[in-house]
Amino acid sequence: MRLVLASKSPARRSTLISAGIDPIVLVSDVDEDAVLANLPFGRAFSGGKTTPAMEVTALAQAKCDAVTNMIIQGSPELDQVLPKNEELFVIGCDSMLELEAKMLGKPHSPAVAVQRIRDMRGKIATLWTGHAAALVSTDSTNSQSDTSATKEVGLDAPTNGDATTRKPTRRLLAQTCADAATRVHFGSMSDEEIDAYVATGEPLHVAGSFTIDALGGPFIEGVEGDHHSVVGISLPLVRKMAQDLGVFWPDLWRPQLKAKQEAR
Repeated sequence: MRLVLASKSPARRSTLISAGIDPIVLVSDVDEDAVLANLPFGRAFSGGKTTPAMEVTALAQAKCDAVTNMIIQGSPELDQVLPKNEELFVIGCDSMLELEAKMLGKPHSPAVAVQRIRDMRGKIATLWTGHAAALVSTDSTNSQSDTSATKEVGLDAPTNGDATTRKPTRRLLAQTCADAATRVHFGSMSDEEIDAYVATGEPLHVAGSFTIDALGGPFIEGVEGDHHSVVGISLPLVRKMAQDLGVFWPDLWRPQLKAKQEAR
C-alpha cells in the first residue's frame, strides 16, 4: 500500500514524511480558476450558494480525479514509479483563506501579498482545506473473463474475444471527500515586517499568503483546530478518510516502520 500525493506542495509532502509516510508525488494540471468558475451554485460570497467548504473540496476532488485517471490510464514513465500489485491511496488537497467574507487563494504577486497580509494582521481568519481520496487497485491478475473492470475505468472493451488478456491492471475501487476548517489568529505585523516577509517570496504561492511551518510561523499567534490543516493537509482527517476506504493507516508507513511493527 502506497500513498500518492496529488500535490506539488513541499509542506504537504514534509508533513506526510514526518508522519512516517514517503508519498509518491504526482501533480495534476487542473485549471483551478475553471473549476471555481464552473461551480453549479456560484462562488462563495459572490452571490452564489456555494460554501467555502464546497469550494476547496471541489478543487481537491478535481486534483484527485486527475491524478487517479492518470494512474489508471498509465504510461511508461508512471510504470517506473508505481508499485506493482499494490493498492494506491490517492489524496488531493486544496486550501483557501476566508477573511471578512472573502475567499483568498494564492496571491502570486508581491503587491497582492503585501496588501493581503496588511488586511489580515491582528485579525482572525478561517483556513479551509478540502481533501479528496481515492483507492486504486493495481492488481494485475486476470482470473476471469470479465469486461466490467474495463468499463469502470472508461477503456474500450477487448475486441479479440479474450477478455482476460486485455483486463485493465488499474481501476478505481472507492473514493471519498471531506473538509477541515481552522481559525487562525494573525499577529500585528509592522509594515517593515510584512515587506521583509513578502520579499522572501514564501507567501506568493501559498493559500492565504502565509505559512505556519516556515518563515510565517512567528507571525501566527494561535490556531483553533487542527494545525496540520493550516499546513495544507489534516492528518487526523486523512486517517479517517483512509479508514472509510478500508485502509489500515500503519500500512502506509515507510518500509522501515512497517518492519518494526511486524517484528513485534
